Amino acid sequence: MSGPDLSIEGDYQGHVIGVDEVGRGPLAGPVVAAAVLLDRDCIPDGIDDSKKLSAIARARLHDELIGCAKIGIGVASVEEIDRINILQASFLAMERAMDALAVAPVMVLVDGNQKPRWRHPCRTVVGGDGLSLSIAAASIIAKVTRDRMMIAAHDDHPDYGWASNKGYGTPQHLDALRRFGPTAHHRRSFAPVAQRFLHL
Repeated sequence: MSGPDLSIEGDYQGHVIGVDEVGRGPLAGPVVAAAVLLDRDCIPDGIDDSKKLSAIARARLHDELIGCAKIGIGVASVEEIDRINILQASFLAMERAMDALAVAPVMVLVDGNQKPRWRHPCRTVVGGDGLSLSIAAASIIAKVTRDRMMIAAHDDHPDYGWASNKGYGTPQHLDALRRFGPTAHHRRSFAPVAQRFLHL
């Protein structure tokens, strides 16, 4: 099966930006979005949906993209996730990524089926990280950025296993949550964490 290409981007004349977010599902950590404008004369080999790539391949592509694409990164904090809900926080991270990129697009391709409420022209693409090179590139940037944030948080809270589970509800993470309770990095609005807060 072929990977992502530029066929969707080819529908437009001008700057077409890919946007994707990472981190809707974890119990801990922020949600991170990336906005990427590829240089069509400098596209690294091997770009694909970040979930299909090894950590080594993602890191290599991340660094190559940093060197030859225009990139914006946006983060929505745990506090914002708890205050406005994870979907709205994801949209907020996307908007911040676009603001950081500071490029006027003719179209923004967003992975998924829900449009952020923003000022930019937008097209949703279901499974976009497997179809559009721009969205796939954004998925790689967002994934590597968030993974590195969770590895850094792991150094302060090693019992939860964030270096490997990146905040998702693995057995190790849930066991540590039961034993040690939530940290400041935990999303209090998510049920497994909220249940722990009720017992503190």
